[in-house]
Amino acid sequence: MTKEKLLVNCEDSWSKLGYKKTNIEDLCAKAGISKGAFYLFYASKEELFFDVIMRIQTKLVYLTKATLGETPTKESLCNTLKLIYREYIKIPFILEMNSPDFIAFMNRLPKEKIEELAFHGDNDIRNIIKDSKLQYKINEDKGNSAFAILFMPNSNKEELPYNHLEVVDFMIEVLIESVFE
Repeated sequence: MTKEKLLVNCEDSWSKLGYKKTNIEDLCAKAGISKGAFYLFYASKEELFFDVIMRIQTKLVYLTKATLGETPTKESLCNTLKLIYREYIKIPFILEMNSPDFIAFMNRLPKEKIEELAFHGDNDIRNIIKDSKLQYKINEDKGNSAFAILFMPNSNKEELPYNHLEVVDFMIEVLIESVFE
């Protein structure tokens, strides 16, 4: 339960304050443990933040699989991707991956953790689509790359002359029709 409290408090603090301003002392106080006890759970602040990201990715993958159901169709994949996008954009620090704050976190993360994040980022959607048994009409890598671009951070969405979510929904619909049989 203590580890769960640390994860929840870290995600909340990271969303509100950013990586640099989130401090271990405050997280420990909210979890009801000493700073020394923190190191029984995590070797570093970065390890905790890494676990927060992995936890979010796991939740999104679980939500995707649960929403798709047993026999996915193009329509259910389309609706699921729309839902996942809406969940994804609720996570401020993910949307700001090019910010100095997020870059500071990534610069302190061990190489193997960066590789693990990249692996999951590249393979989660690929595996979900593979499990769906939908057939590609175009090159698989091209199709997966098109979906990946939709989920890349974009801080300029407020500057669009049209509702950003309607545009994303449209793009998902067009991609689904263009990519799959």
